[in-house]
Amino acid sequence: MPNWVSELASIVALLVVVAVVVGRLPKVDLGHSRAFVRRRAMNWLPVGLTYAFLYMGRYNLNAAVGDGPAFLFDKQQYGTISAFGTLTYGVSFVINGPLTDKLGGKKTIVLSAVGAGLSNLATAALVWAAMDGALVPPEKRASLVAPLSALYAANMYFQSFGAVSIVKVNSAWFHRRERGTFGGIFGILISLGLYFAYDWGGLIKKSAPLPFLFIVPAIILLAFAALDVWLVADTPGQAGHEDFDLDDATQTSGEKLPMSKVALMMLKNPAIVTIALVEFCSGALRTGILQWYKPFTNDLGRKADFVAGHWGALNCAAGILGGILAGVLSDRLFQSRRGPMAGVLYGAMIAGCVVMYVALPTAWVGWVVVLMSLAVIGVHGMLSGTASMDFGGKENVGLVVGVIDGFVYLGITLGFVMGRLLPKKPESADPHAWWVWPAGMLPIAIVGFLLSLRVWNATPTRGGGGH
Repeated sequence: MPNWVSELASIVALLVVVAVVVGRLPKVDLGHSRAFVRRRAMNWLPVGLTYAFLYMGRYNLNAAVGDGPAFLFDKQQYGTISAFGTLTYGVSFVINGPLTDKLGGKKTIVLSAVGAGLSNLATAALVWAAMDGALVPPEKRASLVAPLSALYAANMYFQSFGAVSIVKVNSAWFHRRERGTFGGIFGILISLGLYFAYDWGGLIKKSAPLPFLFIVPAIILLAFAALDVWLVADTPGQAGHEDFDLDDATQTSGEKLPMSKVALMMLKNPAIVTIALVEFCSGALRTGILQWYKPFTNDLGRKADFVAGHWGALNCAAGILGGILAGVLSDRLFQSRRGPMAGVLYGAMIAGCVVMYVALPTAWVGWVVVLMSLAVIGVHGMLSGTASMDFGGKENVGLVVGVIDGFVYLGITLGFVMGRLLPKKPESADPHAWWVWPAGMLPIAIVGFLLSLRVWNATPTRGGGGH
């Protein structure tokens, strides 16, 4: 059996086990009919999978990075292209969050899938035109940086609708007391998306010409855009079910506030600002964890380590478990408060940084990094995927997600800067020279933990607030 088939089978088995375990836990009984629950699943599943495959159309560039003749660009060229895309993605939240509130999540998830799909097809066309035989000649690669940067920035603009749209759609379908479960689903989708991007992307590159790295996710995204048009409804009322009280910060007066007033109200909310700062730390840590483990193993010649050889699948499994753990405990142990779960997971990341430092010379460091990945994806699902609904309400959740995810990407930028402190060859072949890796993440984890304590008891209030 091919390695990727066994890994995918393991992930499917894990999802089944998680579904069975969560299904047997005590339910938060809100009186939903079976018909409503079925229709809600038909609503979030296509939107969620669209979001997961957006990752495949975003991180497919990673499979094309390398110094050999079979790659599209080297690390420095990739850094330039990625910088333009990341900057565009972060800035776009300021525009696309309020735009999603105005248009609705269904329209913007379709816009996201179509725009990202077409951007990937245009990238494939550019790469195909540049190919000489089976490969892009090295002398042509430098000239591709500018057009690839422009296309990747366009792709990332449309990509930025993804997280906002999925949270916007589901804000009207999930009561506050059951949103922790959705936060777990959000973590699962992130994990599957990373698996599709890294492992499937690598498989496509090995099996087909370079343009197919961009053609395959484009076709999938356009297919899911059509599925979203057919199945998705912004509210239960639009799907033939009754809208219900969400017990969050949704406006109840019926007054439509100007966007400038809503933005000012949200930015004055200490809970939202604190959550955004926590997510800034999450972005930095997620990059520090996911971005630098593979270079670490490559420089030390540890490609044969089990974790290094199954990096995509293990991170997917960790993210699934982290999302479900955070979601279920948030709803059923902490009464749907998100701060306590974030604090617990940040405590795990602090411990992970300390253990990493000790474990650097051993293969066990890989398992420590996987557990830290579990924690950071759990926090991200809790805050970006769940707390944003609680404190924004269904009318303003797009704006709140935009603010929070904008801070995530500011944090990701910090994570890349932190990479400049890592050792270069030949010093990087010594595991002890990598002490700056856990040392650089430790203060960020401590700050995230302390900020989580500030929202330990935060809950939303009517009209767009929290206390």
